[in-house]
Amino acid sequence: MSTVATASTAEKVLRQWRDPAAWATTSDILVILIALSLPWSTSLVAIFAVGLLVTMAPFLDVKAFLQSLRRPISVLPIALVALAVVGTLWSDAPWGLRLYAIGPTAKLLMLPVLFYHFARSARGMQVFIAFLASCTLLLAMSWIVAFDPGLSLKSGATYGVPVKNYIDQSQEFALCALALAYPIVMLLRAKKILLAALLMAISLSFVVNMAFVVVSRTALVTMPVLLVVFALLHLKWRSIVIILGVTAILAALAWATSPQLRKIGGTFSRDYQLYEEQNVPTSLGLRLEFWQKSLRFFANAPIFGHGTGSTRGLFEQAAIDHSGAGAEVIGNPHNQTLNVAVQWGAIGIVVLYAMWWLHLLLFRGEGLITWIGLMVVAQNIFTSLFNSHIFDFHEGWMYVVGVGVAGGTLLRPGSREAAPEPGNSIES
Repeated sequence: MSTVATASTAEKVLRQWRDPAAWATTSDILVILIALSLPWSTSLVAIFAVGLLVTMAPFLDVKAFLQSLRRPISVLPIALVALAVVGTLWSDAPWGLRLYAIGPTAKLLMLPVLFYHFARSARGMQVFIAFLASCTLLLAMSWIVAFDPGLSLKSGATYGVPVKNYIDQSQEFALCALALAYPIVMLLRAKKILLAALLMAISLSFVVNMAFVVVSRTALVTMPVLLVVFALLHLKWRSIVIILGVTAILAALAWATSPQLRKIGGTFSRDYQLYEEQNVPTSLGLRLEFWQKSLRFFANAPIFGHGTGSTRGLFEQAAIDHSGAGAEVIGNPHNQTLNVAVQWGAIGIVVLYAMWWLHLLLFRGEGLITWIGLMVVAQNIFTSLFNSHIFDFHEGWMYVVGVGVAGGTLLRPGSREAAPEPGNSIES
């Protein structure tokens, strides 16, 4: 009997092994695991991403996949990576730095993969639910660590940040809070008050945590802009006036009652004064220093740039015979446009902006998936004014997963939210 049972089990496993649907389900699970692990771990994200590629390979429709790569929304991320590779040829940096500098762009190659996969999968929303659930758990941990830092998952953790850093955490919390705005409004219109109240409580919890525990200045600046985007797209003028009025009152109350917000707000003027008057390398002062120097580097090589991995060497040369903020050396000017411009000139800027533009156009229209995709792209664009978030691991993967899954879902035949693809004449 045991021999028969073993043979039957082996036969079932073999059938599953040969079943394309089983492999597709495994791929879906791996993307969900990427979303779950993104707020907590970098190594797990990389492991699950490799696993995704492995599980897609056995039954990949090569012809359909190659055809999907011709979409402009896929061509441009590939072009940016190709530019980083080709840019090593005219860089003066050591070859080790040139090859290392390709790495931050490589994650963009997952965008076409996710577009292709989720144009054939119905589990896109489950990925976003997984990310929201994981961030909600992180929110709970943030409150716990704020009261007892000893419970943090890493040594030397800052106040209210159980893993990674406060910038990554703020990006996640801000995205979740804003992404929930659309379903809350839709549920209120449908008179589903209890579910709307639950989502509203979760959204406000993210905001309250950022107001009273910890928030990055980037999130503090960009969240109001994204809120205005939502209001203009999805609310009537009367509702906009009411919402903005209530938001202004709540913001004033938060400012009055939150030492954290007042502390962060006060650092803007203090950092600028210290930099201007005493050449002190403050956070704001260093950004201004990096941006000024990067503009000069760009002016010296405006078309092709200085090549992949050249940024640190340029800053090292510019720091000679300087002190204070002027002596600081960095390989990242903390601005996505300037990071691209220094290395690949105007050609790189055109490719980057064209990618952002086409991804924005992909998410025009109505629907929750459309709104999530739009928020991911818009957040990345605005926060990239102060950071190189396409190239940063955490924020870059937020962009790749958010745009790839949402975009692929909209390209799926029969999708209720499907919108015409920008600049595409090829049927998916």
